[in-house]
Amino acid sequence: QAYYREQRAERRRLRHHRLHGRLTRDGIVLPLLACCLILALITGTLLTVFTATSGQNLTRLPGYPATGTSQPDTSTSTPASLAPSPVVMRTGQPLPHGTLEPAGSNRPVPLRGLAQSMLVLVPPACQCGATVSWLAGIAASQHVVAYLVGTPQTRVEALQLHSGLDPRLRRVLPVALDNQQVLTTNYPVSGVTALLVTGSAPQSQTVSYAQNLRANDRAAPLVQALKG
Repeated sequence: QAYYREQRAERRRLRHHRLHGRLTRDGIVLPLLACCLILALITGTLLTVFTATSGQNLTRLPGYPATGTSQPDTSTSTPASLAPSPVVMRTGQPLPHGTLEPAGSNRPVPLRGLAQSMLVLVPPACQCGATVSWLAGIAASQHVVAYLVGTPQTRVEALQLHSGLDPRLRRVLPVALDNQQVLTTNYPVSGVTALLVTGSAPQSQTVSYAQNLRANDRAAPLVQALKG
């Protein structure tokens, strides 16, 4: 009986030794390492996919170009609901007596003969190409007569701004010279100023104006003023 007890004890010891050896040597360690490696690969793949997807979504936000760069497009970066609203002042009076001389033409344009129209007055050294382009787009959308008005002091700048416009907008907003400075004398020019003319003939012609215009302003006030 003692002999058999010793034999059973020896068999238990050997079974315990074999089980303990598998757990400590390579029985469970290698599967655990393999699982950790697989989890790391899956996590890295998911992070790469989510990062790429987030970058594509950011490039489609309003105001950002589709190339994925972080520089916003100033022409569209401000939502319409948050854009500044220009103040339009109504004078209730017609344009003063005087004429504009369109560049490249020998036929002066009487100011009192203008009907629905927009006159863009350019201040010196304004660096306002985007604003002038924006105003030309408004004039085109409303199908009104428009002129980019220069004076003897701003003639060169007006011509440069006109040459920088899109070819389609150059026809919409030609340059006209106010050589007698009639408009700048009768209207306060602060920044880019737009004179918005409605009606026709001196009896029904009225003028509104908006000052310090920017390309990210709301167009609605100007459009409403052009409609009278």
